[in-house]
Amino acid sequence: MNFQLTEDQRALQEAARSFAQSELPDLAREMEREATPVPDTMRRRYGEMGFLGVNLPERFGGLGLGHLEALLVLEEFAKISVAVAWPVFEALTGPVRTIEHFAPEALKAAIIPQVTRGEKLVAVAMSEPGAGTALTDLITTGREDAGDIVISGQKRWSSGAGHSNIYIVYCRLSDAPGAKGVGAVLVEKDRDGLTFGKAEELMGFRGIPSADIYLDEVRVPKGNIIVPAGGFGKLMSAFSLERCGNATMGLGIAAAALEDATAYVQERTQFGKPIVDFQAVQLRLADMAMQVEAARLLIHRAAVTAQNGLPGIIESSMAKCFSNEMVRKVTSDGMQLMGGYGYSKDYPMEQRVRDGFAWGIAGGTTDVQKTNIAASLVGRRFDQRR
Repeated sequence: MNFQLTEDQRALQEAARSFAQSELPDLAREMEREATPVPDTMRRRYGEMGFLGVNLPERFGGLGLGHLEALLVLEEFAKISVAVAWPVFEALTGPVRTIEHFAPEALKAAIIPQVTRGEKLVAVAMSEPGAGTALTDLITTGREDAGDIVISGQKRWSSGAGHSNIYIVYCRLSDAPGAKGVGAVLVEKDRDGLTFGKAEELMGFRGIPSADIYLDEVRVPKGNIIVPAGGFGKLMSAFSLERCGNATMGLGIAAAALEDATAYVQERTQFGKPIVDFQAVQLRLADMAMQVEAARLLIHRAAVTAQNGLPGIIESSMAKCFSNEMVRKVTSDGMQLMGGYGYSKDYPMEQRVRDGFAWGIAGGTTDVQKTNIAASLVGRRFDQRR
């Protein structure tokens, strides 16, 4: 085991850090204030810099590097805000990877180069009003008609809904019960019958649009099928990398909170000396640092173990669950150390608290991750329906 980054990895990390810290803080504050997504012009700059294709194949405009390199870049963007990091997350660890692993070659060639150039955004449409954690209860259907797939249903909690150009829609493609009937179809935003509900107002995640998606007899070519009925297991395997991306978003928030708090406690004076001189502050700061570093090691282990394939369930679930719980604790401690300044909207700590809480809900709750971990330990899946 080698816990040191290579020279090339450090150079990539530094390039991402330099870009993020010099170009994005003011934009991030504006996006938070106005609840607007990354502007198209900035997203194209991400593409020009190579940040949207780090671990995507070179034949599609990517850099062809590994998952660890992708997560190094993502962490630096997430330190600024999850909103400015969102296009990177979706491209390197989110739905674009589902296309890259499972879609027909024609779809890959049509979609992925546009993503790596920053021209298109891809979102996933999974959850429904009656199907979240119990995803195999979804009722959105896709039926074949005259060589097309006709999709009808409603999706909820789709991050990017209404703003993204392309949607990976999970739906029933056969009458087989449960997971056996579920597959995924690519749906472009401009298809007739595709509409969106009102923008969600969330506790955090400002700058990441979210809304219900309505599909009313939306017709797409049969070639838009990414995974046919019976491929639910494939779709879920892609979520091992998404879990690592989710964990890294939390890591970036927590790492930034640690940096902010460390600087603050050395500058803030009370009783005639910097508050870092008080042992209670030292203990809290040390605990924050240990938590951040432990999460980073779990995430990097999952990425390195996978090499260029998909991380394992137990490694990615451990990384996600630990990071999800860690970021809530670290940002809360950061707010406590900064007192009123941590609670004020004039400083980023309160935003970090709000954004940090979301990751233990998104992409599978912390309790679901613990169930995954237990299942891996005992060697069998648990039937939650009986």
